[in-house]
Amino acid sequence: MKYTSAEAGKLVKKLEDRIRRALLAESKSATFNAASGEDVESLRPKYSFTDSQATIEELQAQIRRVKHAINCFNISHTLPGFNDLTVDQALVLIPQLRSRLSVLGEMAARLPKERVDSAFRNTSIIDYVITNYDAAEVEKKYNELDEKLSALQLALDTLNNTETMDIDVALD
Repeated sequence: MKYTSAEAGKLVKKLEDRIRRALLAESKSATFNAASGEDVESLRPKYSFTDSQATIEELQAQIRRVKHAINCFNISHTLPGFNDLTVDQALVLIPQLRSRLSVLGEMAARLPKERVDSAFRNTSIIDYVITNYDAAEVEKKYNELDEKLSALQLALDTLNNTETMDIDVALD
């Protein structure tokens, strides 16, 4: 069946939810309480260890197939406008850009000369932190990386919602 990457991600969540529900059903049915003197057989919930294990193993196999298809998709599809950047490379680049933007944002917000907080020091000497870079250059680089991140995320969103892959999983 054909799925977009976004649909495949949702499929994985559905399958994981089915596993959670199967495990919950198993935990509620695998054991039960009965008081002394009660008819145990009339209280016994319907449960098959073999069936429960088979269900969980099949759902896990389906998740592996879906995730494998997503991984193959991610290493074989490139993002338009990003010089042969594959999806898996983009997924590494995005947090790198976010991290760099965080540092540059702090640098851009810093004053050229800031007084160091001396609340815990017993001295009358005033210390300053002085920037050793051009704030305009930092701001320019910040804006450049911010635009690149936005374009990258939009390209990834478009690809994830338009390109399809074949996945051999049938939900019943």
